[in-house]
Amino acid sequence: MVQLLNDDIRSREILDWDGTHLFHYPMSSCSQKTRIFLNLKGVPWASHIVDLSTHQNWTPWFLGISPRGLVPVLVLDGAVHIESNDILAVLEKRYPEPCLIPEALQSEIGERLQEEDDLHLDLRNLSFRFVLGRTGSTKTSADLEAYRGDGTGTVRGEPDEGKDIELAYYERLAREGLSDAACKHSALKFRAAFDEFDASLSSAPYLLGDALTVLDIAWFVYAYRLVLGGYPLARLHPRVDDWYQRLRARPEFYQEVVPSPALGDKIEENRRRQERDGTTMGAVAGLEL
Repeated sequence: MVQLLNDDIRSREILDWDGTHLFHYPMSSCSQKTRIFLNLKGVPWASHIVDLSTHQNWTPWFLGISPRGLVPVLVLDGAVHIESNDILAVLEKRYPEPCLIPEALQSEIGERLQEEDDLHLDLRNLSFRFVLGRTGSTKTSADLEAYRGDGTGTVRGEPDEGKDIELAYYERLAREGLSDAACKHSALKFRAAFDEFDASLSSAPYLLGDALTVLDIAWFVYAYRLVLGGYPLARLHPRVDDWYQRLRARPEFYQEVVPSPALGDKIEENRRRQERDGTTMGAVAGLEL
């Protein structure tokens, strides 16, 4: 579990907070996963929105509770937890009903969630390029230097390699942008994962069998984001699409992923431009073949 130590935290006032508090952002995929989990559990929680679009997550105050500058962050009776999949494990232990991480499947779920987490930067690539219509970074060299120096830079008392990964990603994005090759590489990883799920869903209604688990939540969020970016889920993976549509119809899921009207209009405008220019995700990644 990634619970921060006392010395990792500079924004000290949160240590006195009682109850369940979540720092999150509406369009953050990891935040969406956590909010759906909380919805299904019926847990009351205090919302603290961190605006990623204005780089609020890289301010000294937020880096004082999230050394990597990532959301979500869970503050549970003054204890600070980072990393979304660890947050879900903490919440499952505190609020065991309904069960979303069955004890008999804990090992498999842990492995499959790690596979999901390993694709996070690939989802970021595809979100930036095909959902938000960006091919480069909005972060300046001054932003990067401030991020590098703020916060403790430690997680559980050790230098944090997660922050180095974030820095390397945005430095590479500023240098190289999001090329067709990079986006194709990311999209084909998801195609392989969905191919596997399409096979498993031929004999069960959910990804791990007859009952909904946290793995369904995690991959629903990914599927929604990719469809938003133009991924042809229904054509390539019909069983996955059926599973996805069933979850999408549930308000506990849909209300946490649907963009605001203004952002929805921007996404649609990006889609029309990409279709006009022949630069959709399907065209770039060869998914239309």
